[in-house]
Amino acid sequence: MGLTVDSKPVEEQVPKTPGKFSQWFISLYEVYIFIGRFFKEAFLPPYEFKELMRQCYEIGYRSALLISTTGFITGLVFTKQSRPSLSEFGATSWLPSLVGIALLRTLAPLLTGLIAAGKVGSSIGAELGSMKVSEQIDAMEVSATNPFKFLVSTRVLAATITMPILTFYTAMIGMLGALLNVSVNEGTSATTFFQSSLESITYLDIIASTTKAILFGFTIAIVGCYQGYNSSKGTEGVGKAANSAVVTAMFLIFIEEVVCVQIFSLFNS
Repeated sequence: MGLTVDSKPVEEQVPKTPGKFSQWFISLYEVYIFIGRFFKEAFLPPYEFKELMRQCYEIGYRSALLISTTGFITGLVFTKQSRPSLSEFGATSWLPSLVGIALLRTLAPLLTGLIAAGKVGSSIGAELGSMKVSEQIDAMEVSATNPFKFLVSTRVLAATITMPILTFYTAMIGMLGALLNVSVNEGTSATTFFQSSLESITYLDIIASTTKAILFGFTIAIVGCYQGYNSSKGTEGVGKAANSAVVTAMFLIFIEEVVCVQIFSLFNS
């Protein structure tokens, strides 16, 4: 009896792996499912208030020192660099208004978002990644605990809530740095400085800054949680998850900044 061989070519018998373009759409679909699951889990009982408060404290505590230092230096340097340009036109009295608007509209939310992406995003990605590869998440599922609600929903909500607070804190610290520079060079009092800077700030500036902070906080946390929750390949996967969380979050923050500037500029015109 002779052996029969499948007449199909060898290339047709091997299953084809998706190309890079198709894999990108698959990843995009997985992100969409992940975000949809967050909105489903976050607002349905039971609620993890204790873990949510702990994550708010952790996110604020991790970023406070670096944000304070960066915000103060930014306000100081920005004021110092802006003075020569304004002095050419005899408009140094506009310096407090310029610093206040620049900090609140753009510098404070952007600086806070980038710092949080490095500190908080990498921490979330590494923490959830280590729990994933060590099968702690699987153990939570076995013990009748919803790991997605406890680990992901609380972190995303905490970052979304905390980022606006950190943003206004950064703006305040930046104003203190600007006040130091103006007081030394112009002899302006603190009362006059803050009165001049706050007069130029509108409700639209506050709304724009708050909207950016909420978007940045949500982006940082959801990217970190996604990368960590879907990590693999042991310790190598943990490092990759932390690195991908930071790079992706920063890239998305810059895109969101451009979009928000374009949208809110329509209301200023």
